[in-house]
Amino acid sequence: MPPLARLDLNALPDDVEALKQIIRSFAQHFESLQQQILNLRRAQFGASSERLAGQGELFVEAVLLPVPPVQKETIQYEREQRGRPALPKDLPRVRIDYDLTIEEKSGFETLTRIGEEKSETLDYIPAKLQVIEHVRAKYAGTRKADGVRTVLAATMPPAPLPKSNASPNLLAHVLVSKWADHLPLNRIEGIFRRHGVELARSTLCDWALGSTELLAVLYEALKKHVFLAPRVHADDTLIPLQEQGRGRTVQARLWAYLGAGARLDHDEWIEHPAAVLYEFTDDRRGVHVQRMLSTYSGYLQADAYAGFDALYETGRIIEVGCWAHARRKFFEIAEAAPKDTRNAAHDALDWIRQLYEIERSISDEPPDKKQHERQHQALPVLEQFRSWLEGALRSILPRSPTAGAIGYALKNWTALTRYTESGVLQIDNNACERAMRPVALGRKNWLFVGSDRGGRAAATALSLIQTCKLHDINPFDYLADVLRRLPAHPINRVDELLPFRWKPAS
Repeated sequence: MPPLARLDLNALPDDVEALKQIIRSFAQHFESLQQQILNLRRAQFGASSERLAGQGELFVEAVLLPVPPVQKETIQYEREQRGRPALPKDLPRVRIDYDLTIEEKSGFETLTRIGEEKSETLDYIPAKLQVIEHVRAKYAGTRKADGVRTVLAATMPPAPLPKSNASPNLLAHVLVSKWADHLPLNRIEGIFRRHGVELARSTLCDWALGSTELLAVLYEALKKHVFLAPRVHADDTLIPLQEQGRGRTVQARLWAYLGAGARLDHDEWIEHPAAVLYEFTDDRRGVHVQRMLSTYSGYLQADAYAGFDALYETGRIIEVGCWAHARRKFFEIAEAAPKDTRNAAHDALDWIRQLYEIERSISDEPPDKKQHERQHQALPVLEQFRSWLEGALRSILPRSPTAGAIGYALKNWTALTRYTESGVLQIDNNACERAMRPVALGRKNWLFVGSDRGGRAAATALSLIQTCKLHDINPFDYLADVLRRLPAHPINRVDELLPFRWKPAS
């Protein structure tokens, strides 16, 4: 369809059907532009939650289609929690005793203590820096074997970074501050300055890069573990990369691969410890995922990125679609609709909601039970949903946003329904999308990575920190201990230091 500015009004055809075709084209173009504007407004000013307000009764379809399930509104009443929340029992406690003053006691002939009243306040002790002096005893002695006099000095554990005066605790603090708390180095520099120590930003950068390169041996061990999982989730996001010697950035990528699932071993389901691996690349070409997954065999759950297609063609990797991606396309259309109105996107959301309700009802079941229930409950819903999609597609404009959302679902239908084939699989890729949130938060703070080396450092640090979070491990405790032990740890036992196998040194 020609752009509106190029339409010659004097050259409009006299044929009514030709005019109708022009109007249809403009209507589709207008609807598409209107949807883009609404999406941009929502991205800029709207809420990020993908939840809609309560929906009313369904309208009567013009064609005979399966009727979408009516959304039921459940109202739950919760008793208001009164009073202050209890403080954690495992926090250290300092007791301060208060007694009557001498003046208060002087007015009584006798006083007998009958008990006490106790209250608690939460206190904060500011972090502090200290200098650790490593003192090695030196001895002068004569060897018994040959009578040669020599000087001996006691040995000390090797430092994580040679020629650096940073302790493992300090290095771990810098890594956690930057990649778990999303602080740029200039803010970390300012925090240390308030503690009375000048640490140049360049020094902090060298520490972060050196520490992650020391931890790279764990990155490789983590990579092997992830790609032994029964299923792998994959996703990627933009990460700006500063071009060396030029004052601009290019669009690099950070990929996440999350391995998880369970295996049946002697009639018992054994859970594969969940872990997430990040990889930095300078672009989004498919060769990167094909190289990373070159040895993997199993289920891959991701969006419909074309770079994965070559892997699916090999037959050793099975594509699993993501219903969250499919739902999001309908949600954006429904969210942009006028209030108190319904359209086909609302109906599609009702169908998808029913699939998620089934998943919630079986979330605690073992994989074999999940598979049975999906076959019994979800497959009939999916069959009706597909019939509804195909019928609805015939009644809307072919180039409209709704047609695009329906087309995406139908085009990827086999992958979207594959989760019903195995209880090991999940209905969506949200686990990996959650792993991408720290990258988005960090990107808003430290803005970009300064080099390919910095990108690899980010991938290593995020891999270990986010895997710690998957297992409720304090990333500072983990990194501080591992950085202290790793320089002297046997390389053939490095798997012992992976977060889900890590045991603090006694």
